[in-house]
Amino acid sequence: MKFLRARLVAPAMTVGLMLGSATAQTPERPAITGVSHLAVYAADPDASERFYVETLGATRRADPTDPDGVRYYFSPKQFVEVLPLPAEAGEKNRLAHAAFATEDAEALRAYLEANDVKVPDGVEKASDGSAWFEVEDPEGTPVRFVEAPETLPDVRDNPISSRVMHVGFIVHDRARQDAFYKDVLGFRDYWSGGPEGEREVWVSLQVPDGTDWVEYMIVGEPDGHGIPEDMSKDTLGVLNHFALGVPNTRDTYTVLWNEERLAGQDEVPKIGLDAKWQLNLYDPDGTRAEFMEFAPIGEPCCNPFKGAHPSADE
Repeated sequence: MKFLRARLVAPAMTVGLMLGSATAQTPERPAITGVSHLAVYAADPDASERFYVETLGATRRADPTDPDGVRYYFSPKQFVEVLPLPAEAGEKNRLAHAAFATEDAEALRAYLEANDVKVPDGVEKASDGSAWFEVEDPEGTPVRFVEAPETLPDVRDNPISSRVMHVGFIVHDRARQDAFYKDVLGFRDYWSGGPEGEREVWVSLQVPDGTDWVEYMIVGEPDGHGIPEDMSKDTLGVLNHFALGVPNTRDTYTVLWNEERLAGQDEVPKIGLDAKWQLNLYDPDGTRAEFMEFAPIGEPCCNPFKGAHPSADE
C-alpha cells in the first residue's frame, strides 16, 4: 500500500525513475534451458578423439573458446569439450567445468551479481559468436553459462544419441549446493536416492526451463571440499560424468557391439535404482559416459520422480 500511495502523488518522471531503479536492483533471471556441455581434461587427445568420435559418434570441431581444445558435438548446441591436461589438475582430476545453456548470458551474469554471487566483470565472446561466463559454485566447481551463437556449427546427425541429458559431479553438502542451484538459479527437484540402507547420495535437479538436469554425487563429509584424499582416479571418473539420452539402451548396446565400437569397454546395460536402463562407458581418462533411457520402466527406488522426463524431440 505504501508504494501505491507514492505512485498517486509522485510526478510521472519520478515514478519512471523509481521503477527503473527497482528493476536495476532486482533483475529477472533469464531462461536456463538445459545442459550446454561438460569440459574434461585428456592426457592423450588422440585416444580421446577415438572414443568420442568412433565409439560415441560425436562430430569433431574446433574449440572457439580455447585454441588448444577440441569439441565433440552430439547436436549443434551440446558437446563434450576436451582440453589438454594441465599440470595443476593433479593426478586425479579430469573435470574442467560443467556448463548450462542460457538465452542471455549477460542478463544472467547481472542477475547472479545482484544475488551476491561472485561473477566476472563481463561476459566472454568466443570466435563463433557465442557468449559465456564462468563462476564457481559453493564447493568450488567451475560452472559456465553459455549463450549459443546465431550461426550454429554444422554437425552430422548422430544415430546413437543427439542429447546430452545430464551432467554430474562430486558434492559434499547438499544444502550448501542447493542454496546456489535451487535458491538462486531456480533448479527444481527431479529425483533423489541411494543404495538401500544408505543416505541419499544421488540428487538430480532439473534446469528451471527444461528437463535436463545436474546430478549431485554426494561423497565425504558435509563440511568437505574438493576431491577426498582417499578417492581413486577411477572412482572420481565414475562420479564426474555426463549422460546421453537414448530411447532404448539395449538397442544402443546392440549397435555398438555389432559395429565393434566397444573395444576396451566391459560393462553391459543394467537398470539403475531410478528404474532407468543405462549403459556405462569410460573415456581414456576414466570419465564416465552414460547412455540412459529417457523414461523409467517402472517405479524408482527411494523417491518418486517430481518432474517431467526428457525426450528425444526436445
